[in-house]
Amino acid sequence: MMSEVKQQPLAIDVDLPEECWELIFSLLDHHRHFESLSLVSKHFLVITNQLRTTLTVSDQTTPFLPRLLRRFRHLKNLDFCGFHGDLESILCLIAKSKLDLEALNISNQKNLHLNGLHVLGSNMKNLTSLTCSKVSFLQDIHLSVIAASFPRLEELDISYPEHKNIFSSIGSDDSGTFSGPVTDLGVSELSSRLNNLIKIDLSGNQFITDKSVIHLSSRCVLLREIAVRDCAFITQNAIAFTISHSPGLKSIAVNEIGFPSVDDVFKESFLHAKVLSDLDLSSSFVSDELLNSIVEACLPLNKLILARCHGFTFAGLLLLLSKYHSLSLISVEGVNFLTDQNINELSKFFSKLTSINLGFCSKLTNSTFFTLTRNCPLLNEINMARTNLGEEEFPTKFVVNPQVKFLNLAQNGKLSNESIKRFVAICPNLQVLNLSSCRGITEEGFEEIFKRCSEIRHLEINYFSAITDFAIDSEVSKLEKLSAKGSGVNDEALAMVGKRSCRLLNLDLEGCLNVTEKGVKEVVKNSRGLREINLKWCDNVNIDIVAWMVITRPSLRKIIPPCGFVPTESQMKLFLSHGCCVCEG
Repeated sequence: MMSEVKQQPLAIDVDLPEECWELIFSLLDHHRHFESLSLVSKHFLVITNQLRTTLTVSDQTTPFLPRLLRRFRHLKNLDFCGFHGDLESILCLIAKSKLDLEALNISNQKNLHLNGLHVLGSNMKNLTSLTCSKVSFLQDIHLSVIAASFPRLEELDISYPEHKNIFSSIGSDDSGTFSGPVTDLGVSELSSRLNNLIKIDLSGNQFITDKSVIHLSSRCVLLREIAVRDCAFITQNAIAFTISHSPGLKSIAVNEIGFPSVDDVFKESFLHAKVLSDLDLSSSFVSDELLNSIVEACLPLNKLILARCHGFTFAGLLLLLSKYHSLSLISVEGVNFLTDQNINELSKFFSKLTSINLGFCSKLTNSTFFTLTRNCPLLNEINMARTNLGEEEFPTKFVVNPQVKFLNLAQNGKLSNESIKRFVAICPNLQVLNLSSCRGITEEGFEEIFKRCSEIRHLEINYFSAITDFAIDSEVSKLEKLSAKGSGVNDEALAMVGKRSCRLLNLDLEGCLNVTEKGVKEVVKNSRGLREINLKWCDNVNIDIVAWMVITRPSLRKIIPPCGFVPTESQMKLFLSHGCCVCEG
């Protein structure tokens, strides 16, 4: 008889060269995995600290920022879009940290302090990416300081500044310094100083005109990407100039621009676009004549967005797509004339298509879904939200498409259990599925989803009032994010999620009135990696559960508590000491 061999525990060789461990750890897909590794040994703690390059800062984590900046010495990207405190002092703190930042996001701020920008720019010489989206009272002077302080910028986002009651406030703000919104003068200053600019987003700056776009195209010779969505005074003349005078332009995004007629100048501009690959004309008047000029230009198009566009016909679209077989992404969201027959005819040219958006095309039915999955071998993402799915009969035979990973079928009221069974049978490798407001699907349909699609990681079932319980057939589900806002999900369903979904990271239960603290405790207790949970408007969940969650589940980083929970200062400090931010939604 063979002697019994006693299995020895696996030993971790911490004496491997540091370079080997860095190479191994760098293969992890997210820095959140560093937390558990850092607890193994001091050696691993040092290595993971060195590998951390990105840090997101909120109001609650601000007191710990000096310590974090000392701990993570190789940070390259800081994100303050969720911070609402004294930005100037924070910028000065970063400037003194001796970090070598490459990217900074200071979006959603009430104001940009000029001194803070100047101090930061004096110390961060290698900053190449700056995001200042949705900043209140953004002015020309800010653009001037940005250009002077960060001359090496390659990417700049100053989109959608927030100027409430702008016409009554021009001339001063609360501090008496507001002199008006961003104009062509400010953009001209930017373009004259930022010689390395590659990418810029000016969307939502309502007072800039064609002059701004012309300045950028003329002076920023490296320009590759420009976005000017929701800029009322930008015309097709500026677009034509940009395309003609930016030889390296790869991407242009505009919307609500009229192209009723295409003159010779505009046609000729496309002949200069040797590398233009991404074209977004959302919500614009696009004529067949314009589509024909794109055909004649023989562009290296890769992505085409005609979402909510009008003015063209199916004949014009057919001519365009028959020319560009290389498209990997196309969006014709809201183009209501499209029919199942149209999509069947177009699909002959979709051999390289990986993503298609047909949302809000109300004439499209099950037939279009089967056509796409049958004729598009590389298709990875399908958006057919708010179409007419569930309307037609199913074919007797269908082709399995293992490439489809992302499927958005939200707001299809006619979608039934039988429909979803067919769809998941066709797409067995789904990772992301949105079925929000598909009220024709019951527990039976959801059980089939987990039975057929073992790779599901992100599931949205918002506003399913009829859904209360469902079974997860897979013994170890890969589900990482579950959004069930406003649904009828109950405690039994949560217990099942907690028991089967050991990888769950994010759980959104906002407005789930059938959920109590019993169900929440089950899912929190069993989901060992849970990082975020939203209990807003969960009126039957006792607010006392918040402290229990923070203490019980160390992985939690963000809790949106039930309404009525107002933590004391000492409680906030306790929660933060456990690494968890408890905040309003």
